[in-house]
Amino acid sequence: MSYQFLQVEQHDQVAYVWLNRPELHNAFNITVIAELHTCFKQIATRDDIRVVVLAGRGKSFSAGADLNWMKQAGQASAEENEADALKLAKMLEALATLNQPTIARVHGIAFGGGMGLASACDICIASTDAKFATSEVRLGLAPSTISPYVIRAIGARQASRYFLTAERISAHEAKQIGLAHEIADVEDLDKKVQEIVDALLLGGPHAQAASKQLIQMVSNQSMNDELLRQTAQHIAQVRQGSEAKEGLTAFLSKQAPAWTSNSNNNN
Repeated sequence: MSYQFLQVEQHDQVAYVWLNRPELHNAFNITVIAELHTCFKQIATRDDIRVVVLAGRGKSFSAGADLNWMKQAGQASAEENEADALKLAKMLEALATLNQPTIARVHGIAFGGGMGLASACDICIASTDAKFATSEVRLGLAPSTISPYVIRAIGARQASRYFLTAERISAHEAKQIGLAHEIADVEDLDKKVQEIVDALLLGGPHAQAASKQLIQMVSNQSMNDELLRQTAQHIAQVRQGSEAKEGLTAFLSKQAPAWTSNSNNNN
């Protein structure tokens, strides 16, 4: 499928989704949001895609919302404004709930919604020149739709600072607060992304999807009998699957499991 503001490439089992509005630092408007939502929904149906890398063309990952679009949205009716914002929320949800592992490849700026995209991905890898910010309050706004993902990434205490100050967060600071998992020099960014991709391709796809569901189930839950029961049921269901049987058999026989046969990686 062709897009106006996205480039989607597939290399073996990896889909690369490139934001492609470089002249505006990949700021998104309603079209970009719709295209991302459609793209993520299509990827969700693809068994031949094991990993998704989200990246930006040009000098930046994403500057967040296009200010002209935001100004127009602010002048719309309350109902239209809410419907518009819900489209952004649904797009972020589609990214965050993909069964496939997702990697944000961040360089340059990732402000506002750009930081939201990075936070909604499972793994964030940033170049040393990357800068993050929840810049909304400086525009008289609030980081509403991105908040579930940013708070999940950095916690409420750190969000209390950055939501309110809109300070720019360096790549090193982003790693310290849990937003970025890895940082790399600009020239080594793709090498670092590939290292993580290679590691992900060694895992079972159904096991990874189950692990993502497990994180959602367990996060922010108190330890009690109900949680213990849920986690026991979860592993029992996973163990009964054909992938688990394949993985255990392969491990005991010192062979590579079937899901690695299409990758160029070795155990």
